[in-house]
Amino acid sequence: MTTEEKLHQGSPAGQRLVYVMPEQALGGLHDDHMGLRELWNATWRGKWLIIAVTSVFTVSAVTYALTASQWYRAEVVLAPAEEETSASLGGQLGGLAALAGVSVGGRGSAEAIAGLKSREFAREFIEDFDLLPVFFAEKWDSQQERWRGDAPEEWPDVRDAVRYFHENVLEVSEDGQTRMVTLGVEWTQPELAAEWANALVQRLNSRLRERALREAEANVAYLQSEFARANVVTLQQSIGRLLESELQKLMLARGNDDFAFRVVDAASPPKQSVRPKRTLIVLVGTFLGGALGVFSVLIVHLIRSEQK
Repeated sequence: MTTEEKLHQGSPAGQRLVYVMPEQALGGLHDDHMGLRELWNATWRGKWLIIAVTSVFTVSAVTYALTASQWYRAEVVLAPAEEETSASLGGQLGGLAALAGVSVGGRGSAEAIAGLKSREFAREFIEDFDLLPVFFAEKWDSQQERWRGDAPEEWPDVRDAVRYFHENVLEVSEDGQTRMVTLGVEWTQPELAAEWANALVQRLNSRLRERALREAEANVAYLQSEFARANVVTLQQSIGRLLESELQKLMLARGNDDFAFRVVDAASPPKQSVRPKRTLIVLVGTFLGGALGVFSVLIVHLIRSEQK
């Protein structure tokens, strides 16, 4: 009787002892070790293919980084130039002003920022500076001064220019704590980027200033007519204070060029480009080339192993 049979007879009824040889226990680890070694050997055998693919990607990335158009960013730092209005005047005459349709107090920077981001403001800026051929220079024939192609429906219009302007050129951000507004303009020519940034602020101040002048003049004319028809002394006093407030706003609007925003730091032509990031492009291209080379070598190795 063998040792295994004796042990089996001495075991409890209904149970069997299973013996695992050490070679079987270490078989999985051994296979994994051999698999990793095999993959490493396959990678080493295909090192020239990996080097070739990585070199191609690296050279392509360097070429793109050197030949791609460089974009520069010019920034203007702005502070809201809000209208100063007496708090007591707003509290005492707020209801009367609402009934009369007269605005009391400044609107703050929200309206100015909304106007800066509006499509109408962008369209006027693009049309006045004739930027449609500039934004879509690849589609514009400068010699014949016409769009390339014979299909007018494929020619870009001002709507395309406004979308391009908001997506690629203009960026407006506001600091929630300091309420400082940063207007950024990105373009391939640093001088133009700075010129457009400063021009946008100037045009916005002028636009909102003219609107405030029209509103204040209309309010003054209305209040003067209501003051002349009022028979109650207290009502005349209230209308008089409202009229004084509108006259102050009219005076401030006429004598203040920085109506919506006060320029803290004007834009100047930038020296360094913001994109493309050449170093990052080269690193990413090299990494992708190396990864693709290793992947190709392993795929070829697996196919040959299956065939064998």
